[in-house]
Amino acid sequence: MKMMASRKSLWVLLFIVIFWISFTVFRNPVKLWAVFKLPASFNQWDLIMKSSCPKVPLNPSVSPTETELRIREILEKLNKQIPPRPFAHLNNTTSATHSIATILNPQDTYCVGDQLDILVEARDHLRNRKGYGGDFLRARMSSPALKAGASGKVTDFNNGTYLVSFTLFWEGQVSLSILLMHPSEGVSALWRARNQGYDRIIFSGHFVSGASQVHTDCALVLNSSVELCQYLDAQDQEAFYCVKPPNVPCAAITHMHSKNKDISYLSQQERSLFERSNIAVEIMGKSNVISVSKCNKAVPVKKKCKFGMASAIPTGHVWKNTWNPASCSLAPIKMKDCLRGKLVHLMGDSTMRQWMEYFKSKINTLRPVDLHETGRLQHQLAVDLDEKINIQWQKHGFPLIGSLVYSVKEIENTARIIDRIGGEKNTVIVFSLGQHFRPFPIDVFIRRALSVHRALQRLLLRSPDTLVVLKTENTRELNNDMERFSDFHGYTQYLALKNIFQDLRVGVIDAWDMTVAYGTNDVHPPEEHKVSGKCLLLESICCKRKTQESL
Repeated sequence: MKMMASRKSLWVLLFIVIFWISFTVFRNPVKLWAVFKLPASFNQWDLIMKSSCPKVPLNPSVSPTETELRIREILEKLNKQIPPRPFAHLNNTTSATHSIATILNPQDTYCVGDQLDILVEARDHLRNRKGYGGDFLRARMSSPALKAGASGKVTDFNNGTYLVSFTLFWEGQVSLSILLMHPSEGVSALWRARNQGYDRIIFSGHFVSGASQVHTDCALVLNSSVELCQYLDAQDQEAFYCVKPPNVPCAAITHMHSKNKDISYLSQQERSLFERSNIAVEIMGKSNVISVSKCNKAVPVKKKCKFGMASAIPTGHVWKNTWNPASCSLAPIKMKDCLRGKLVHLMGDSTMRQWMEYFKSKINTLRPVDLHETGRLQHQLAVDLDEKINIQWQKHGFPLIGSLVYSVKEIENTARIIDRIGGEKNTVIVFSLGQHFRPFPIDVFIRRALSVHRALQRLLLRSPDTLVVLKTENTRELNNDMERFSDFHGYTQYLALKNIFQDLRVGVIDAWDMTVAYGTNDVHPPEEHKVSGKCLLLESICCKRKTQESL
C-alpha cells in the first residue's frame, strides 16, 4: 500500500511539473529558452526582442574584452594620424593652386628604374605656408598613349611638407600628377563626422507573416523606445536591429533595402570643402611631363611570383592595360588548368561579385547552379563537373547598402561562412570588406575585420594548406556624397586591414593600389582591371599548386 501511495505521489508531482512547463512555454517561450540557455536562432543570428537599443552597440559595462582593446588600439593609431584641424575660414585651408611642387634633382632625361622625388609645400588660399600635415594626397604617373600608369608613394612630414616618390617603370613621355583629394581640414571634418553617428543610412526591413506584409526601420543602432528585434551574431557580438512589427515575429523578416537620410554631421562651412570643384585638384601644374629612356641599363630579371612574397610600394604598374607586379613576374596561365580541382569561395560585396561574373564569362564549361534565391545579391554557384571546378560567391553580412531590394533569409557574416569551411589544399578563399562600411563609424568595420581574422586563424589551424587571399577596396567615383563615401574613408579602412591581417599567412591583392594606377575612379572598374586582379589570384593558386606538387 505504501509503495502504491508513493507511486501516486510521484505521478502527481510529474503531472505538476509537466503542467508548469506547458504553461510557461505557451505564456513566454523566449523566457524559457533563456532559462535553459537554448538559442533562438534565425539563419545563424540569435533573435532577441528588446524594448530599446543601446546608443553605442554592444558596449558592455564589464571590463573590455580582447576585441574591445584591439579596436581601441587601432583607433588610437588612426586618431594620431588624423588630428583635429578646426578652421575659421576657407582661406585658411590647403589650396592646391597655391601649394608648390618641386622636382628634386631635376634632369633633362631620366632612366627606367630610377626614383623621382617631388617635394610638396602646402600653402593655404592666402599663400601662407601650412605648419601641419594631414592633407589627403593621391600621386599617380601615367602615359595614356601607352596605357600605362602607377601610383606614387606619399610621405607626410607633419609640418606642411610632403615627399612624393615615383618609380620610373617604363620609357617614354610620362605625366606626373599629385591631386589634393581633401585638405587636412576636410580630412579632420570627415573623420569626426564619420565617427559621430550611425544614422546617415536607414534600412527598411520587409516582414511577411501569413497574409501580413509590413516594412519597418532597421539599422546598426536604433534610438527608439519601441520594441525592437535584435539580430545578434552571438559569437562575435555583432548586432543589427529592426523595429518589431506589431503581431509579427522577428523571424519573419525576408528582404531589405536602404536609403540615405537627410542627416549631416558637417557644418555648412565644412561642407563647402566637398563641393566637386574642391575635390581632387591638381597641384603639379603645367610642367608635369618628363622624358624617360632605357639609358642602356641592364634590366634586372625578376623572380616568378610566389604566394606569400613581400610586396613593394607601389605594388606594381600598368603597361598596355596589363598589370605588372613590382617585385616579381607573372607567368602565362591557362585559367582552366589552374582552377582544375579547386573549390573557390568568393566573399564580399559587388566588387567581389564582378570576379564571379568574370569567371563565368571566361570559362565556357562552367555551369551555373540555381540555388533558388532572387535578386542581384543572391548566392551564386558555378561548377565544371569534368574538371571538378567549383566557384561560388556570397555577400557579406549587414550592413549592405543599396536601393535594390535584397533577400536576408540566408544572410550571415563572413566569419560564420569561413567557420563552416573545412579547408584543405584545393580550397581557395578570397574575401573583401569595405565599400558598404564607409558611411558608418569605423569601429563597425574594425570589429567585422577582427571577426574575419579570428575565423581565418581557426581555419588555418585546422587546415593550414588552405589558400586565403584578401582583396583590398577599390577607389571609387569622385562625384559621390563625400561624407558617406569619400575615398578617405576607404583609405583609413585600407590601413586598418593591413594592420589587422599582417600576422596571418594571407595573400593580398592590393586593389587600392591597382585602381589608383589605372586611374579608373570607378567602384566597378572596367574589364582590364578585373583581368589584372584575377591574374594575380590565379598566379597565387597556380604557384601554390606547383609548390605542393614539388613536395
